[in-house]
Amino acid sequence: MLFPGLSLFLGLLMAGGAQGGCVEVASGTEAVLGAPFRLLCIACKRRSETPAQAEGEWFFRPEGAPHFQKILHYSPEEGQWVAPGPFQGVLAWNGSRGTRDLQDLSVRLSAVGRPHAGLYVCRLRRNLTFEGYVYSLARNKTLRLAVVDTARRDLASIVSEILMYVLIVVLTLWLAAEMLYCYRKVAAAAPPPDSASEYLAITSESKENCAGVQVAE
Repeated sequence: MLFPGLSLFLGLLMAGGAQGGCVEVASGTEAVLGAPFRLLCIACKRRSETPAQAEGEWFFRPEGAPHFQKILHYSPEEGQWVAPGPFQGVLAWNGSRGTRDLQDLSVRLSAVGRPHAGLYVCRLRRNLTFEGYVYSLARNKTLRLAVVDTARRDLASIVSEILMYVLIVVLTLWLAAEMLYCYRKVAAAAPPPDSASEYLAITSESKENCAGVQVAE
């Protein structure tokens, strides 16, 4: 990819630390075998003025398997729990910390393996505290992760690179046209050679006359 982490960085910058807004960015869906990978899950709170407590859960279903299994649970009070199996020692919480409310529920795979390919579900459980009662809600986000041997460029990076080169060519042509236009404008405003010679001759004659008048005085 040309800019593999640009959209992810912008999304995390606005969602993780900004109090004025939250952006729900889609996660990547292709991981390289043996490389680390971040499964992104951002669930913005709709009413930021309402106190809330939240916890996150992740479920996984391998390719061809009929059922999901719970692979991770995180709560601000108890921390993370990872299920035994192919995710033990590899999967870790990589979302919001230091707050009882969670908007970033992302997790990180330290080294992607073939068994990690499949369907993931990120579930947010949030309790909103109002005056006199508590409202509970749950949100699910589903993503499919494919594991490949080498990284492949996606369509967005290819299009962005093409647009960048097109923009460079357009700006170069525009600059050349502006320089040519300015050159022609300056050349058109300059006096003709004959007029310039006559002007210099008249100026020299005027100076000689002035000098003669001063000597006569």
